[in-house]
Amino acid sequence: MALGVAGCCVLALSDAHAETVPEALAKAYQSNPQLNAERARQRATDENVPQAMAGYRPQVNATLSYGLQAVRNLLVDNTIAGATLKPWTIGVTVTQTLYNGNKTANSVRVAELQVQSGREALRNVGQGVLLDAVIAYTNVLANQSLVEAQRANVTSLKETLGIAQKRLNAGDVTPTDTSQAEARLARGQADLNASEVTLAISQATYAAVIGAAPARLSPAEPMDRLLPRSRDDAVAMAFKSHPAVVAASFDVDVATTTIKVTESTLLPTITLQGSASRSRDSDPTLGTFGTDQASIVGQLNAPLYDGGLAAAQTRQAKELSSVSRLVLDQVRTQARTAATGAWVSNEGSKTAVTAAEAEVRAAGVALAGVQREAAGGQRTTVDVLNSQQDLVSAKARLIGAQRDRVIASYALLSAVGRLDVKTLGLNTPDYLPEVHYHQVRDAWHGLRTPDGK
Repeated sequence: MALGVAGCCVLALSDAHAETVPEALAKAYQSNPQLNAERARQRATDENVPQAMAGYRPQVNATLSYGLQAVRNLLVDNTIAGATLKPWTIGVTVTQTLYNGNKTANSVRVAELQVQSGREALRNVGQGVLLDAVIAYTNVLANQSLVEAQRANVTSLKETLGIAQKRLNAGDVTPTDTSQAEARLARGQADLNASEVTLAISQATYAAVIGAAPARLSPAEPMDRLLPRSRDDAVAMAFKSHPAVVAASFDVDVATTTIKVTESTLLPTITLQGSASRSRDSDPTLGTFGTDQASIVGQLNAPLYDGGLAAAQTRQAKELSSVSRLVLDQVRTQARTAATGAWVSNEGSKTAVTAAEAEVRAAGVALAGVQREAAGGQRTTVDVLNSQQDLVSAKARLIGAQRDRVIASYALLSAVGRLDVKTLGLNTPDYLPEVHYHQVRDAWHGLRTPDGK
C-alpha cells in the first residue's frame, strides 16, 4: 500500500511531475553534509597508506649554510693576523632503511586495513543518510495527508454545526447540541493547526536531510521486492554483510597487525646513508680554504633496553586486539537483533495497514448511517460528532500505518546492509572511495588533493 492517499487525497501527490522517493534519495546522496563529511574523512584515512609506504622510500635532506666569520691568529713571532671570512657549506644526505623488523610492511598493512574499515563505516553512514531521507520524505507525505484530513474534518464539523443550528431554530434539539457542535469545531480547528505546525517542521527536516525544500511529492511505495524472504535470511545477511559487522572485522585485523608493528621496535634496524658536501673558507688556520666530502655509511642499531617501553606497548596492543574481538561479537549480536526487529516490524506494519484500512471503511459506513438516523430523529448531534471523530482518528491511524509500512521496508533493507545506491538503482553516480585511494596510494610528492571522483 502506497503512502499518499488515506481517506482524503492529496491531489498534488499524484502529479506527473512530482518528485519521487528515488529522486529525493539521489539528492540526499549527492548533497547531504553528514555524508560528504564522512567521505572527506575517508579520503583523509586513505593518506595513511602513502604515509606508511614512505618507510620504503629514501629520505633526502639538503643543507645550506652561509655566514660571516672573524678570525684573529697569533703567530709564532707574536704578531697577529686577522681576516674576515664568508664561509658556506652545501650538502645532501640520502638515507635508506634496509631493515626495521618489518615495521614498514606491517604499518602499510595496518593502513590498508584501516582504509577498508573506513569504507565500511562510510557505507554505514550512507545507509543512515538514505534511511533518514526516506523518513523525512514519508513524514512530509503523511503530514500533508493529515492536514487534508483535518481540513475535511473542520468542513464537516461546520456542516454539522449548521444542521444543529437549523434544528435548534426548528425546536428539534436543545442549545446543548449546538454548544457541543461548536466545541467539536473548535477542537477540530486546533487539531488542524497542530497538523500544520507538524507539517512545517517535517518540511524543514526534509530540507536539512535532502538538501532542498519539498515541492510536490509522489506516493511512496515499500521496497518489498528487495527484501529477504524470511527472518532467517535477514539475520544471515546482516550477520555477513552489514557494514558495521564488516568494519568491525577489519578492526580486528588492524588490532592484530598492530601487535607486529609494536614488536618490530624490539628488533634491529639497518640503514644505509650516503652524503656529499662542499664547503669554502672552512679552516684558514690550517691553510685550507675549501673541503669536498663524500661518504657511504651502513649502520646497524639493535635495541638492548628501553626501560620497558616497547614491551608495555606490545602488551597493550595485545589487549586492544582482545577488545576488538569482543567488539566484533557485540556488533554481530546487535546486527542480528536489529535484523530480527526490522523483520518483525515490517511484517507487523503490513497487518497494521490492513487493519487501518478496514477501520476507515467501517467508520465511513458508520458515519453515513448515523447521519441518516440523526436526520430521522433517531440519533443525537453528539452521536454524529462522535462518529465523525472516529472516522478522523481512523484516517490518522491509516496515514501513520502507511508511513510506518514504507519506513519499515527501508529499515529492513538497511538492517541487512543493502540500503545503497546500487541496490536501489538510484539515478546518480555511485561514490567510489577506491578511486581516491588509488590516486594517492603511490604518490611520491604533491600537495594538492585529488578530486577523488
